[in-house]
Amino acid sequence: MSKHIQHLIRQGEGQTLDFKFCITDSKKIARTLAAFSNCDGGRLLIGVKDNGSISGIRSEEEFYMVQAAAEMYCRPAVSFESKNWEINGKTVLEIIVPKSERKPHFAVADDGTWKVYIRSEDQIFPGNNILIKTWKARKRKIGTMVRFTKKEKILLDYLLKNELPLLQTM
Repeated sequence: MSKHIQHLIRQGEGQTLDFKFCITDSKKIARTLAAFSNCDGGRLLIGVKDNGSISGIRSEEEFYMVQAAAEMYCRPAVSFESKNWEINGKTVLEIIVPKSERKPHFAVADDGTWKVYIRSEDQIFPGNNILIKTWKARKRKIGTMVRFTKKEKILLDYLLKNELPLLQTM
């Protein structure tokens, strides 16, 4: 069982994996949960230091802080699964956050405002308004209107008529 966690730790932090020594602030961890949810999903290993050494969680309180972060400090709430792993007498809490179909997920910023967060490599950044508008448009399944000139239309008709594979999906 511990081989799974050890394999993850060897991968190191990145786009879909983050290590936390401990959870001391539900609002701060909410940003990580929202960022995973808004991007590719991910795993949070609590009780693992940034250098990959296993410290273990201090108590079950860590789980409840993550739960509070997901439910109280993320809008809409972020869903997650959790697993406890025993490794050399220490417990590592694995939080698994799926990629969301309900994005954008907002989390509380330091100044108390609600912001969208995204993850890039092992960093979390605030999302911009263009990204938020794109996600909202996708939810409504609104297409993007493109106007073609007469010459472009003639070219596209020719390519479609001659069955070029790339244009068959248009």
